[in-house]
Amino acid sequence: MSDQPRDPELQVAATEAVAKAEAAATRRRWINLGEFIAVAGLLIAGGSLYLNWADHRADEADKQVASIKAAREQSRFDIRAAPASNGTALLLAHDDRHAIRDASVTFPTALGVGTKDTVADTIDRGWFDHALLKATDGGPDKKTGRLPVLIALTYWDGDTPRTTRGIYDIGWKTEGGFPFGRSVKLESLRLHELGGTQKRLDAIWAGQQPKAKD
Repeated sequence: MSDQPRDPELQVAATEAVAKAEAAATRRRWINLGEFIAVAGLLIAGGSLYLNWADHRADEADKQVASIKAAREQSRFDIRAAPASNGTALLLAHDDRHAIRDASVTFPTALGVGTKDTVADTIDRGWFDHALLKATDGGPDKKTGRLPVLIALTYWDGDTPRTTRGIYDIGWKTEGGFPFGRSVKLESLRLHELGGTQKRLDAIWAGQQPKAKD
C-alpha cells in the first residue's frame, strides 16, 4: 500500500493548531506564574501589615506599662522621719505633693500603750517612754534598741487621698543621769516591712526586745 500525498491545507491547519495549543499553554503558564506572584505578594504584604500592627501594639503596651509605673511612683509615699534635736520626738516628713492627712501609731501589746493618733506629724516619746523603760529595766543605764510600731497613714496625692501601712522600727537609746535616772531618746525611723497586723507586730517585738540584764 503506497503512501498518499498529504493535503497541504490540512498540514497548515495542523501546524496552526499545534502553534495555538503551544501558545495557549504558554499563556496558561504565565497566568499561573502571575497568579502565584500575586498571591505571594499578598501574603508578604499581609505579613508585613501584621508585623507592623504587632510592633505598634507592643509599643503601645510598653508605653502603657511605663505610664502605669510612672503614675505609681509619683503616687507612692515613703514614710520618713527625723529626730527632734533633743530626741523627744520623731518628726514625720512629707513633700509638696504628698501632704500627710493623718496617722496612727500602734505599739506592741506587751507595752500596754495601745494606738496613738497624731495630727501634728510627730511621734512623741511621751507616748511610750515609761513603758519602754520598764520593759528594758535592769542592767546598764545606757542601752540601744529598736521598737517596732505599726503605722497607718493617710496622705494626699495631689487631690486624691491615699493610704499606706507598714511596720517600722523606732531606733532609741537610753541614758542615765542624776537626779531623774534613765531617759529615752529617739534616733531614727526605718521600714521593717510593708503591711502588718497587731499579731505580727507583737511577734517582732518579742524577737528583738532587749533582755532585762543586757
